[in-house]
Amino acid sequence: MNVRNFLIVVVSFFGTAFLYAQPNLLNAKIPEEIGIKSAAQLISDNDKPLEYGYVDDRDVLMGKTVWEIIDLSERINFPLYFPVDTANIGPDRRSLYDVLTKAIRSGEISEVYSDSYFNTKKSYKDIQASLSRIDTTDAGREQINAGIALSPEYVLKQDITSQDVTQYKIKGYWYFDKRQSELKYRLLGLCPVTPDVYTMNSEQKDYIELFWVFFPASRDVLHHAKAFNNNNSAMPVSFDQILNSRRFNSVIYQEENVYGDRTIESYMKDNAQNQLLEAERVKEKIRNFESDMWNY
Repeated sequence: MNVRNFLIVVVSFFGTAFLYAQPNLLNAKIPEEIGIKSAAQLISDNDKPLEYGYVDDRDVLMGKTVWEIIDLSERINFPLYFPVDTANIGPDRRSLYDVLTKAIRSGEISEVYSDSYFNTKKSYKDIQASLSRIDTTDAGREQINAGIALSPEYVLKQDITSQDVTQYKIKGYWYFDKRQSELKYRLLGLCPVTPDVYTMNSEQKDYIELFWVFFPASRDVLHHAKAFNNNNSAMPVSFDQILNSRRFNSVIYQEENVYGDRTIESYMKDNAQNQLLEAERVKEKIRNFESDMWNY
């Protein structure tokens, strides 16, 4: 390939990548046309999440289910947290929490559960009580006691927003595929952790699991929702890619075990350092299985 052809390939790649970030940006004649793909673009995209390959149960030589916490205060996890204020940003820029709640409300994501074992399903109506709090001021209570109709300005409504999400809990399965001789990971569940809406204004906040989403059933939604790519804004990365490729930092807080899948905190009490060391021990135990397969 000569220099001229190489430059054509490079320019074509970055030109396509830029249009992928904001379709029709360079051809738009009015701002409303930005982001609207043509029929030809929609056909050529054929954009779908990468499918999981079939894994037979007999090919799993070792398996271990673990639960992890993703702390959103860590810089590497910022793509899952920001933007928290979307008032002045286009409709394509949303945090992971906004994407999940919007998809649950519209019915695009229906596999929503109350726990990480996916036993009890929840609808958007079921989780709505945990997302907002309606209260009355003292002046409003005086109106009610006096038999006067309650004025709207004395009704306070407080909603959980993406800014209030402090962590995500995830459930995944590490397994060794003997057919491919490789240790792999499959994400199974995702859960936002927020303060209880009734303790948000208090000094001691109670943090709760809002809902658990069965991840394989939500991949289409998360694939079309893009997170900001700090290295190249012309090539945003989908939430499905971030989570499947484990482009985040997390700490194991629970593993499946003979003790009823007890959490690390339950047997390493009041010692955060020992809890972190135990989480690393569990992680190292999983890694060592693969390395031991190649030791003779």
